[in-house]
Amino acid sequence: MEISIIILCLILSAFFSGMEIAFVSSNKIYLEIEKKQDNFVSKTLTKLTEKPTNFIVSMLIGNSVAMVIYGFYMGDLLLRLAIDWGYYFSDWLNLLLQIVISFLVMLLTAAFLPKIFFQIYANSLIKFFAVPAYLFYKLFYFIAAIFIKISDFILRKFFKTEGDTIQLYFSKLELGNYITEQMSSVEDSETVDSEILMFQNALEFSGVKARDVMSPRTEIIAVDLFDSIEELKQLFIETGYSKIVVYQNSLDDIVGYVHSFDLFKKPKSVKEIVIPVEFVPETIFIKDAMNLLTKKRKSVAVVLDEYGGTSGIITLEDIIEELFGEIEDEHDSGEELVEKEVAAGVFVFSARFDVAYLNDTYKLQIPEGDSYGTLGGFIVDFTKEIPEKGDAITIGAYHFIIEEATNKKIELVKMTIQE
Repeated sequence: MEISIIILCLILSAFFSGMEIAFVSSNKIYLEIEKKQDNFVSKTLTKLTEKPTNFIVSMLIGNSVAMVIYGFYMGDLLLRLAIDWGYYFSDWLNLLLQIVISFLVMLLTAAFLPKIFFQIYANSLIKFFAVPAYLFYKLFYFIAAIFIKISDFILRKFFKTEGDTIQLYFSKLELGNYITEQMSSVEDSETVDSEILMFQNALEFSGVKARDVMSPRTEIIAVDLFDSIEELKQLFIETGYSKIVVYQNSLDDIVGYVHSFDLFKKPKSVKEIVIPVEFVPETIFIKDAMNLLTKKRKSVAVVLDEYGGTSGIITLEDIIEELFGEIEDEHDSGEELVEKEVAAGVFVFSARFDVAYLNDTYKLQIPEGDSYGTLGGFIVDFTKEIPEKGDAITIGAYHFIIEEATNKKIELVKMTIQE
């Protein structure tokens, strides 16, 4: 009977300790979604989480009761076992041995292992044990309420602070963890919900800088301020763009842009229809760039490098695409970037891919740096020049063969990971 009571107390203590840590560690978004399900468990979860502090205090009370009973019976059992086995110690030594052995058994079986296990599988276990947890919650509810009122009184009276408050929000980290779980659970052949992708983009949005989404200088289509209207019209026809950048002397002196709609005003010169642009540094976050553009009612900004030269241009469309994904119109060229694994450890990539994207997607470890962002930039940063088609370059454990390149940039590379 004593051994049964001791084992039962250890199980209950492990349960109370585990549910306490599971409740604290569980993803609040996951719990909210589970609570919206129309079933018995979801209703139980709703009742459990109505008053989080009451639930935690109830678990602490249950754990304390189990430990007191465990300590009483465990001490008595150890004392009788010592006498039966012929071991005789002083009263102080007997007490010390009882404390040490009881503590080690309790720590291993009812505290350490359960808390680790319940923390790892917090979301699943809090749902699985919701019903028994609710029974104990109701059993100790009134005792917990009394302790909470006493603690609130002490906090307000002596420490001049507010009493217990319920946290009605979840953190950005919890949202990110939940979305990551959803993304990882989707098979490659399945399509991820657009809402999940949008949330993921929104979480990453605050950390994206202008240089990450801008159109680089080499891809800017521009017209000189003193070019003729006919030349401007022809450029609009050839590119299909609705906006074209206007510069004076060079791309480092951009004065604005023109919209194709303004050609209906029959201007006599490009200068008459130039719309001013904003200038932003490469390191500005796109959320700040978007605020700047919307306040100034502009749709185009010139991105400047550290020397004040033109690094690229960024538009509101570029920024919005970071949230909602690629937005294609009838004038988009439809050019697709190449990314494929042709063999084990052998890849073919467009040089425009971000190094961070390739590392995350293909579990690579290509070094990342502030002086470059793309795979092409990584290679050029190492070679200090634009490689030619057919060149072979080895950077650490990565061997590159330049498949396509121009005199201005690398287009396509074949990358082999060397053992």
